[in-house]
Amino acid sequence: MTFSLKTYLHTTTNAAPLAVFRICFGMMMCFSITRFWYHGWIEQLYIEPKFHFKYYGFEWVNSLGVFNYILFILCGIAALFIAFGLKYRIAIIVFFLSFSYIEFIDKTTYLNHYYFVSVLSFLMIFLPANAKFSVDNLLRKKGFDKVPTWTIDSLKLLLAIVYVYAGLAKINSDWLLRAMPLKIWLPSKYDLPLIGTNLMQQNWFHFAMSWSGMIYDLTIPFLLLYKRTRMFAFVVVVFFHVFTRVLFPIGMFPYIMIVATLIFFDASVHEKIIGVVKKLLRPFRRHIETISLKEAYTYSNQKFILTIIALFFAFQIVVPFRYMAYPNELFWTEEGYRFSWRVMLMEKAGLTTFKIANAETGAYFYVQNTDFLTSFQEKQMGFQPDFILQYAHFLGDHFKAQGHENVQVFAESYVALNGRLSQPYIDPTVDLYQEKESFNPKDWILPFKDEIKGF
Repeated sequence: MTFSLKTYLHTTTNAAPLAVFRICFGMMMCFSITRFWYHGWIEQLYIEPKFHFKYYGFEWVNSLGVFNYILFILCGIAALFIAFGLKYRIAIIVFFLSFSYIEFIDKTTYLNHYYFVSVLSFLMIFLPANAKFSVDNLLRKKGFDKVPTWTIDSLKLLLAIVYVYAGLAKINSDWLLRAMPLKIWLPSKYDLPLIGTNLMQQNWFHFAMSWSGMIYDLTIPFLLLYKRTRMFAFVVVVFFHVFTRVLFPIGMFPYIMIVATLIFFDASVHEKIIGVVKKLLRPFRRHIETISLKEAYTYSNQKFILTIIALFFAFQIVVPFRYMAYPNELFWTEEGYRFSWRVMLMEKAGLTTFKIANAETGAYFYVQNTDFLTSFQEKQMGFQPDFILQYAHFLGDHFKAQGHENVQVFAESYVALNGRLSQPYIDPTVDLYQEKESFNPKDWILPFKDEIKGF
């Protein structure tokens, strides 16, 4: 049987998986936003810092000060609207823009799962996730029992990309042949009941965790796709993510991935989930049942939407490999490291101090980083070259504005990577104030005195 793309794009399937995915996504995002408020992270990360590290090309995104609270409220309300399927299209756009704006305020807070949420919410803008079992159905007095098959498959594809690329990234000599950085992290979990004082200290267990993590990421999407192995795969997903959540402080990411994998299950499973929700909403059940269900949702501009989706996935497939355009070790320079689903592959620590000099007189003094950065910002700046460069420019501008003349900014930096001894990181003779951020290789990063083989 030959595959016909045209035929596939016109096939439809039960809309229940998309509805359940929408509800789960919205509720989890609302909870995540509430966590930020509860823990005081809005003030700590977005209001308190005197200086924010910006993404290249997004320097115009600024903290809104105390109005960041309003931004978070807007984002949280949008997440609730998404869950309810109320004004869904507007809600998902507002959520994508507000959540992404929050993440663009300071790249110090970058995490793969924040990027995943932004990417996923962008994709959901173009999916009819409110076609079934939504408040929009009540308001319009109509709903859709079916949606184009590709709308659900696109979510499966995105999840598969995340897993497979994370698995490919683990095929490197540090992860597989040295069990790094798990060999550093796991022994520190000595306080875990039963396993902390023995299993976590065993060398063989560090390697077993490294290899099983790589195999898990590379195989789990395919096990979820195959009906006979789907339930087994889901049990593995739950165990894997709950276990990693116990071991590492990675926030909502494990729960997001567990819930997201439900999209791989047949529509009958999602119909049962919707049935449970209906029972919880029994007082409103009469109104829900009066909705007129049309056969299938159809796009009025499907070609345009499909073009955007195709470009979106082309970006997701190609961008993680951009590191190949750079000549130096990826883990050392981090050129092309972000936005490529490289999850927890490095234990990197650095100490970077800055010298402000007068180019004519040679007079100089050292900067106290705590005068400008929070402890979290200083820690992240210490080993990431784009942070170092951006902070150097901030210092140069700051002291120039104070009346200092012929300002030069030099960095003295030492970085340790995955258990290796600390090495000089930044060329101390290069005036970073004269260097510009770009996509070009950063030749002021000193060579890595080792080799990490693999992807």
